[in-house]
Amino acid sequence: MPDRTREEGIDDPSPARLYATLAGGLLVVLGIVGFFYSASFGSPGKVDEMLGAFAVNGWANALHIVTGALGLLVAGFAARRYALLVGSLSLACGVWGIALGGGEAILGILPVNTGGDLLHLAFGVLGIAAAFASRPQARGGVSASAKA
Repeated sequence: MPDRTREEGIDDPSPARLYATLAGGLLVVLGIVGFFYSASFGSPGKVDEMLGAFAVNGWANALHIVTGALGLLVAGFAARRYALLVGSLSLACGVWGIALGGGEAILGILPVNTGGDLLHLAFGVLGIAAAFASRPQARGGVSASAKA
């Protein structure tokens, strides 16, 4: 039986692909659940703590859903870039949130608190680590080692 993965150009499993799939799914779920706590699109509007630990509002929920859906969408062909980009942005948000302090908002719309800052730092470190632990892709969408 032929190896269909190589034949169809589907990537080998990688840490970045796992990150894009799991983080993407988790972000979509967190974004949807967050709307049950706060759907305010004010500046930052009504902010509530989801699960008693994560400050959310409508903007944060929408951003989580869009970012997560993007991860699920690109997991098969651009997972490494996604992991690096989302990891870097999450790390930046975590550091920015810690610098601002609890009860504040990034750019005046994304609420921050300690729980959310720690979660962003974890997402960031894991994303960057997954990106660097994965092989870069060659131009045809097949990993460089698969061409050899």
